[in-house]
Amino acid sequence: MTDVRYPFTAIVGMADLRLGLLLNAVSPAVGGVLVRGEKGTAKSTMVRALAGLLPSIAEAGGCRFACDPAAPDPHCPDGAHTDGSAHTRPAHLVELPVGVTEDRIVGSLDLERALADGVKAYEPGLLARAHRGVLYIDEVNLLQDHLVDLLLDAAAMGRSYVEREGVSVRHAARFLLVGTMNPEEGELRPQLLDRFGLTVEIAATREPAERAEVVRRRLAYDADPAGFADRFAADEQALADRITDARELLPRVELTDAALRQITAVCAAFEVDGLRADIVMARAAVALAAWAGRTRVEEEDVRKAAQLALPHRRRRNPFDAPGLDEEQLDRTLEEHADRPEPPEDPQRPDGADGADGGDDGDGDGDGPDGGGPDGGGPDGGAPAPGDAPDGSAASDPADGPQEAAPPAQRPAPGAGRESAPVAAAEPYRTRLFKVPGTGRGAQGRRSPAETDGGTTVRARRPRGHLSRLHLTATLQAAAPHQHARGRSGRALVLAKDDFREQVRRGRESNLVLFVVDASGSMAARQRMGAVKGAVMSLLMDAYQRRDKIGLITFRGAGAELALPPTSSVEVGAARLEQLPTGGRTPLAAGLLRAHEVLRVERMRDPDRRPLLVVVTDGRATGGRTALADADRAAGLLAGQGLASVVIDCEAGHVRLGLARTLAARLGGPAVTLDELRAEGVAALVRDHRSAHLLRKAA
Repeated sequence: MTDVRYPFTAIVGMADLRLGLLLNAVSPAVGGVLVRGEKGTAKSTMVRALAGLLPSIAEAGGCRFACDPAAPDPHCPDGAHTDGSAHTRPAHLVELPVGVTEDRIVGSLDLERALADGVKAYEPGLLARAHRGVLYIDEVNLLQDHLVDLLLDAAAMGRSYVEREGVSVRHAARFLLVGTMNPEEGELRPQLLDRFGLTVEIAATREPAERAEVVRRRLAYDADPAGFADRFAADEQALADRITDARELLPRVELTDAALRQITAVCAAFEVDGLRADIVMARAAVALAAWAGRTRVEEEDVRKAAQLALPHRRRRNPFDAPGLDEEQLDRTLEEHADRPEPPEDPQRPDGADGADGGDDGDGDGDGPDGGGPDGGGPDGGAPAPGDAPDGSAASDPADGPQEAAPPAQRPAPGAGRESAPVAAAEPYRTRLFKVPGTGRGAQGRRSPAETDGGTTVRARRPRGHLSRLHLTATLQAAAPHQHARGRSGRALVLAKDDFREQVRRGRESNLVLFVVDASGSMAARQRMGAVKGAVMSLLMDAYQRRDKIGLITFRGAGAELALPPTSSVEVGAARLEQLPTGGRTPLAAGLLRAHEVLRVERMRDPDRRPLLVVVTDGRATGGRTALADADRAAGLLAGQGLASVVIDCEAGHVRLGLARTLAARLGGPAVTLDELRAEGVAALVRDHRSAHLLRKAA
């Protein structure tokens, strides 16, 4: 393992990522950068390389909080630093592991020493170490939400606060914040996305020559890291000098009223929430001008700032992908550009400007051959109603009834055909289904659990390091022994065995495993659209409650794990939209596949409790034998003691009640599509009979 970092200037391509990182190096007030991209795209390599380009910092002697000796923090826990001692060191790169705890981030108080010795012993955390450096969060979307909130609050305020058991500590925490994530593993909430200043989408190049150069450089670095770094030393120094120059120029850059009008007009046009986007865009545009060596913000700076600051703020629905309409951006910038009026030509007669429909010969006139509203075609304007983007004919729904779809695309009511995917109905708010009992899983918003947050419900002896002291219980445990311990004076005499820690009750996230019937019995288009809408609504609920989800579908010859358990609810929604229907109904195969998936997940993450959601009408191809097989498979699942819910999709006047029979065998409630809605009659979860069934499953 080598200590020589891969050079920043040796990374091939990634222009937007390079620029986003450099802008934050020039002006950390931009608010950090979130790097979104597939695995293996050098996200981490580039972030680590950036730290080597940052200027060295002067640090007050003996300060654990990296105070600047020229302007020390007046609230620094290590004192006022009046002795004038200082030293210079490189800027720190602090990496935050996925399993980090709150105490490790903000620091920890030694509560035993505080109570027994009266000493406020505080151990700084990662935020103190990152001050005036880089804080790098790899896989930020996998961190618990309350930790992400804590980090972003510190980044926004430039200060970390620790308030615990009557002891208050605060210190400066200004750093360049960089987060990386793979969207396939789950998205950040829109509220958290908004807290990152800039976002960059990256993907591996598909150009063979560039890919070859990436491999060539990586092999050369692995063979001789020091020699490889020497090859780029001059480029690295030049880039570091440019960062220093841009930092010095930054205070002198003028943000003109015209540029500010464009910034606010763009944010208003894209309907971003709040004013954070306007502020970030302004800071980014100023940093762009400084990086280019200019003292005035230009339109090109505003455009690039919008491309970096707005895409992740455009998400309205949790399943929306970040993005930006470049044409709308250009139109808005053009409409609000501060351009001088063209001088009037005294030789040009009135009406000769083409307003009367005349053509001045530049080919821009409106008409069949031009690019105006009536023109269309490759040179601009709207395409003809019958033209599709790929050049094929496409019908306009407004033109009236269309020809029937080819037989292969028609909905197939029979069990032997397969129909094309049906669009999901509009999602809605669903009832809350919980796993009974008290768990110990990751913090979330679904089922009761013992968590790091929440309400204190009792005290217990510490398990490992004492981090959440229960003061009253500790004093009660110590009080009977004071005489025997020879107490004299007001101070309590405490022993290690006296200490008690808080047990807090909150909510956990669960694994919600969907088993969806996609067979021919479900294939009526209107019905399948409603079923998909119900599952999409449950996916939305799982997203909001921070659950992991998995998706099993069964039809035809067997069952398929369409989506292995993941935090990426967005991928689950995409798979559901693409789900075709038709064929036989192998209900037993779907239940057995669920049993196997849950068995494996229990070994991987024993603390995360599952909730099984079966979406079916209860029918099974093969008559009584198939129903008996399904009954045995359901009994196998019920034997695991897991919580389950059956969404009964049976329709029509004659109902067989097979889904309700399946629900009873699983030990959980059956809910019709109408009853699934939160605003429906009598909440299922509050119903005593349903609660009894859920308790039996536990």
